[in-house]
Amino acid sequence: MIQSVPLRIGDETATGLKVDLPDSPPLVMIIGRTGFLMCGFLNMETAEKLNVTAAMVSGVRNFDDVLEAEVKAATSGAKDKGIKVGMKGKDAVKLLL
Repeated sequence: MIQSVPLRIGDETATGLKVDLPDSPPLVMIIGRTGFLMCGFLNMETAEKLNVTAAMVSGVRNFDDVLEAEVKAATSGAKDKGIKVGMKGKDAVKLLL
C-alpha cells in the first residue's frame, strides 16, 4: 500500500509518503518544498552526486518516528539549509519547508 498524506509541521505543510513493502520495513519519507527527509533506504552517495537536498534517519516505521528520529546523514544541499547530523527530524523538515 502507498500512503500520501499532508503533514502539518508548525505553520507549514509537508507531504508524508509511506510505501509498505513485502518482507521489509516500509519506505518512509517527508517531502518539503526544497528537499526531503527519508528513512535508511536513501542512498546518500547517489543523492550527493545528484545534488539532491536530502537528509536520512534510520530505524523508523511511520511519520512520527521520522519526525522524532535523529538525522544520521545529510547531503551538502541539506547542510547548506542548516540541517545537521544529530538534530531531530522535525527540525530538519522545518528547514525544508
